[in-house]
Amino acid sequence: MTDPVSTSLGATACVILARGGSKGILGKNLQKLGGGSLIGRSVRAAVAAPSVAAVYVSTDDDAIAAEARLHGARIIVRPDDISGDGASSEAGWLHAIPEMRSDFPDLDRLVFLQCTSPFTTGQDIENCLAEMEKQGTDCALSVIEDHSFLWQNDASGRGRGVNHDETRQRQRRQDLAPSFRESGAIYCVNAAAFERVGRRFCGTVALCPVDHPAVEIDTPADLALCAQIATTSGFAGINTSSLLNIRAVVMDFDGVHTDNLVSTDQNGIEAVRTSRGDGMGLSMLRDAGRWQLMILSKERNPVVLKRAEKLKIEVHHSVDDKVAALEIWLSERGLDWDALLYIGNDVNDAAAMARAGVSACPSDAHPEILAIAGWILPYPGGKGALRAMCDTLLDQGA
Repeated sequence: MTDPVSTSLGATACVILARGGSKGILGKNLQKLGGGSLIGRSVRAAVAAPSVAAVYVSTDDDAIAAEARLHGARIIVRPDDISGDGASSEAGWLHAIPEMRSDFPDLDRLVFLQCTSPFTTGQDIENCLAEMEKQGTDCALSVIEDHSFLWQNDASGRGRGVNHDETRQRQRRQDLAPSFRESGAIYCVNAAAFERVGRRFCGTVALCPVDHPAVEIDTPADLALCAQIATTSGFAGINTSSLLNIRAVVMDFDGVHTDNLVSTDQNGIEAVRTSRGDGMGLSMLRDAGRWQLMILSKERNPVVLKRAEKLKIEVHHSVDDKVAALEIWLSERGLDWDALLYIGNDVNDAAAMARAGVSACPSDAHPEILAIAGWILPYPGGKGALRAMCDTLLDQGA
């Protein structure tokens, strides 16, 4: 048994293993779910954890490396001999440590995240680290409470109860002793203990329950199920408590209300496509009366005015300096930037997004916007992104 961790903490870093090869799902770590890639979701969760000083992605794949950098990760190039199916996760983690120590000589704790558990949040990571520190253990892991009756075969091949006695009257499920199973999402370790032992369970262990769907992505069916879950407000891709103070919602037009495409006839008349579902969501948001709504667009096409008129939403168009326009608009309403949710999709929205209390973008936004958005909506612009935003806000305000 190793000695318990020290109460004097140095740096904490996160490592995410994301190799390019995958037999169950081709290009699994780059698959999209709820608006973001699996690797992007994991990196964002780690970046959102206040205790994590840096996030590293160990990969042998250039495309994964580029996607991980986009969301704030540092890249460790993983050699081929520990990138195949037979290589252990521990081998990848141990390989990453020297590079992390070169950046953080006082490296004290490591967080290992799995891309196959897509609903991890920064708060989950904080809770796991806190539980490890509270109990003075060498490691901690995320678990899900399990009320199952477990069985195994005995030496003769007959079934025997593991956590219950099958020779007695059946217990009520709620009367079983509490048991937990690994969620597969988060493992935290004391760095020195892990290096010494070479296993994720490197001494005393703390359990940190998480309230996640009990799914790990290994098959296309798992991915499809998680994609459905990711569209619900409970797993909206943002800490919904950050939306409680929002009092104003301002949206760009092209690429947010529309799919960012335009058709032009022989007379130069332009037409765009919008979503009836988005329109319904915005109508409900407007009628709720809890938020000030506005469309703010650089576009000079009268279609912006016509769409805003149909939605009965205030509109400012032909605006080049969105920050200046918002300063005036917010001031007139006695609001500050922290009360603003801004939804944009392209580089001319970046300055406003940087100032807003919460920034959001459709799932098909420009890469520079995906990198800075606090909330990647689960659908593309003009195809449900705004409806998902509205549903989540309305659920919070209910």
